[in-house]
Amino acid sequence: MEGSSAPQRGSGSSPAPRGSTAAEMDTDDVLTVPNAISAARLLLVPVFAVLIATERDGWALLVLMVSGASDWVDGYLARRWHQTSRLGRVLDPAADRLYIAVTLVGLAWRDVVPWWLVALIALRDVVLALTVPVLSRHGYGTLEVHYLGKAATFCLLYAFPLILLAQVGGALSPLGPAAESLGWAFAWWGTGLYWWAGLLYVHQVRLLVRADAGPTGERAVAGAGT
Repeated sequence: MEGSSAPQRGSGSSPAPRGSTAAEMDTDDVLTVPNAISAARLLLVPVFAVLIATERDGWALLVLMVSGASDWVDGYLARRWHQTSRLGRVLDPAADRLYIAVTLVGLAWRDVVPWWLVALIALRDVVLALTVPVLSRHGYGTLEVHYLGKAATFCLLYAFPLILLAQVGGALSPLGPAAESLGWAFAWWGTGLYWWAGLLYVHQVRLLVRADAGPTGERAVAGAGT
């Protein structure tokens, strides 16, 4: 959801909503194999939540591994078979965010991670959600993903599974200390980048609104900032 670099003023055109120009879709079909794989990933989310809540961490990690592998497979097939679709661009990030959220909340419920970290990450998404009606009012969809947002998601996708791995006993217990240290490193970097990307997104929205307001709006913004 994070914004890309700001549009240049004076170009005579307004940025198009996400997915309309920069990334052309191969198909509008909903019933494709890549979309079916993405839907299956989403259906596994409740199973994953139950496994974490009941502390079946080994099985939970297995579900995460299957989900991660299927994420790569559906992307590969979509490109290979020219079945990239608008729905697929929604399902994939939705699944990623749900797995992050379920892992984070599940670990907080078990007192493995603090609740304030859950609130910090959730607050950032609330802030960005508040920009949706503003963009819609000015005729825009959600903006292109910023590379910092991708880096943040990457860190968080690895952070909490590694922390979860540290909770697994048995044959995997020797990996616990290293997994926990690496997981928390990813968590702090990911949270910082997540907020940085979010602030860039808000700044991008502000630039769009100011550009649409025209010279009068720009003078008002400048005056308010002095």
